[in-house]
Amino acid sequence: MSRDLVGHIQDTMLADALSERYIAYAMSTIMSRSLPDVRDGLKPVHRRLLYAMQQLRLDPTSGFKKCARVVGDVIGKFHPHGDVAVYDALVRLAQDFAVRYPLVEGQGNFGSIDGDGAAAMRYTESRLTDVAKALLDGLEDDAVDFRPTYDNEDHEPVVLPGAFPNLLANGATGIAVGMATSIPPHNAAEICRAARHLIDAPDATTAELLAHMPGPDFPTGGVIVEDPDAILQAYETGRGSFRTRATWAVEQGRFGTWTIIVTEIPYQVQKSRLIEQIAELMEQKKLPLLGDVRDESTTDIRMVLEPRSKGCEPEVLMETLFRFTALENKFSLNMNVLDGDRVPNVMGLRGVLRAWLDHRHEVLVRRSNHRLKAVERRLELLDGFLAVYLNIDEVIRIIRESDEPKPALMTAFSLTELQADAVLNMRLRSLRRLEEIEIRKERDALEAERSSLQGLLASDRKRWTRIGKELEATAKKFGDGALGARRTQIALPPKPVDLTAALEVDREPITVLLSREGWIRAVRGHGLDIEAQKFKEGDGFHMAVECQSTDRVCLFTDGGRAFTLRASDLPRGRGFGQPVRVLAEIPQDEATIAMFAVDPEQRRLLATAKGKGMIVRAADLVAEKRTGKQVLNLREGDKGIICAEAMGTHVLILGDNRRAVIFPLDQMPEMTRGMGVTLQKYASGGLRDLRVFDREAGLVWVAGAKPRSAADLAALDGKRGDAGKTAPIWMTRKQA
Repeated sequence: MSRDLVGHIQDTMLADALSERYIAYAMSTIMSRSLPDVRDGLKPVHRRLLYAMQQLRLDPTSGFKKCARVVGDVIGKFHPHGDVAVYDALVRLAQDFAVRYPLVEGQGNFGSIDGDGAAAMRYTESRLTDVAKALLDGLEDDAVDFRPTYDNEDHEPVVLPGAFPNLLANGATGIAVGMATSIPPHNAAEICRAARHLIDAPDATTAELLAHMPGPDFPTGGVIVEDPDAILQAYETGRGSFRTRATWAVEQGRFGTWTIIVTEIPYQVQKSRLIEQIAELMEQKKLPLLGDVRDESTTDIRMVLEPRSKGCEPEVLMETLFRFTALENKFSLNMNVLDGDRVPNVMGLRGVLRAWLDHRHEVLVRRSNHRLKAVERRLELLDGFLAVYLNIDEVIRIIRESDEPKPALMTAFSLTELQADAVLNMRLRSLRRLEEIEIRKERDALEAERSSLQGLLASDRKRWTRIGKELEATAKKFGDGALGARRTQIALPPKPVDLTAALEVDREPITVLLSREGWIRAVRGHGLDIEAQKFKEGDGFHMAVECQSTDRVCLFTDGGRAFTLRASDLPRGRGFGQPVRVLAEIPQDEATIAMFAVDPEQRRLLATAKGKGMIVRAADLVAEKRTGKQVLNLREGDKGIICAEAMGTHVLILGDNRRAVIFPLDQMPEMTRGMGVTLQKYASGGLRDLRVFDREAGLVWVAGAKPRSAADLAALDGKRGDAGKTAPIWMTRKQA
């Protein structure tokens, strides 16, 4: 450090300093930890693990070494992070229930599907698998670039040659700063066939590729129940999800009894936690059809589900379990990866396969050039050997008599410096006449190989033909046997099953009450006297909805979220009910603006304070999860204020500026989620009120009043998005 800088203080804006450091941290997380490389499908820690194990000569045919030795080499030479994180990464690469094609073969306790952890690294041993060997094949042939390690004492590969399609075959998950990745495992043979088709037809569509590779292939099996169009859209855009169900079968018993045997569970679901979840729901009496659950698993999964009564249908019982437990699970697809230029990018299936094939093409060119140079060097040596065979006595004389034999040999036999060095370094007994035949055979073979390599490098078609053959060999090698066989079935989505009767909910009229403080309860009957209902001290009535006990009730908040509750799950009795935030994870800063019984055929008009709105089908507002569903996307400072039934022909919008506009309802777009469209323009203020009405029947502005006719409203007619006209006095007086 310069003496002039000692004690120097430089003023910097805190915001600039924080921004600079946070961006550096974010980029480090994205590039070096969370996102895999599209070419070899590995994150840096996994790549360094495999490279370190290759350096330790832990090939599939060699012996095992302690995992502590491997982890020590990785963190000491390549990956300056904690040993626990590195060992966890090593363990996962060896778990056949976590990765579809394990890259590490483990010896010892490497955990289980029940969620048990692995033994300490000093007790376990490991070595590479054939899959990892395929990923590493070519490193010694200048197939990829190397870079200095963190301490500049060694070098490590930037990316592996990747003869195995690891990104899609084993998938990847990771959370970075502002982005994440989630890629499910697939079948390697199917990937190779799809890639081969892309070589033969570079303009192939995603649908054509999916004919060879129909979907994920999870290591734990299961059944994917997803619409084919949804699968196509997911692979086209790189974003989507796959609904996976457990594999089950009915096992008949004596006297007409039966049990259900679950043999495969969804990917990344812990079996022990799944059984605990089922047991908890049974205690809460939310699985009335299930009598008992047992775990009879050994090395294979065997969960036994006993029905409460042999009279119920197995399909109905399983539907209740799929709805409430992790026997049905969703795996997200977000193919966010580092592309060939190490830039984060969300790719579709075609883009991922194209990037991998381009990498394999580059590897082939580099390996061919490397081999060609080696062949030419060897041919040069062999030409030198052949040149001196007929003059061995002269060679010996020159070496014996000359002070500088090297230039003398080069002059006497027209040798290059490399050839002269090789002759001088050879033992005399190697220069026997008998070996000339062997050298000429080797020279002829190398001449043929050189010609083949030159032809390969000169022809793009030959290179892609070679890559196609490599893909066929990979598909054959890793597509046969228990490892390569497809494990996950792909089926059409099941038809909806009405579980009302199965869940033994008696249908009766109820009224759901919600207080100002957010307490919710259900009271039997309709037409209640609200004033006679009791609330906690300081609390009071907020809203109510009449429905049936078998209905679902939707709560819509000013944050644009929809939450769904089952009416049968709501507290009953004479108490004050239960806080609604116990039943649904409604944020503390959001208030409920609407509550209604879900009718799948009904439509709702959503509107914000700043005059944005859209129409949503009630079925699209349903969210079974506690976190709800974000339906209305809001700008900063905006909030939802109206969720009205969209039944009628026209919409009336009244703004804070006392201007109103009426336009046809069909000018409103129907969406599943979004920001909506402009309902009315405002110079200042926002939306004050909104009504949906039938033009012929007229508008009832005040309850009990006479409807306003079409003639009364004609002056306010306009188009959606107009600023509107001054509202009549009878309208603004009601709002005052």
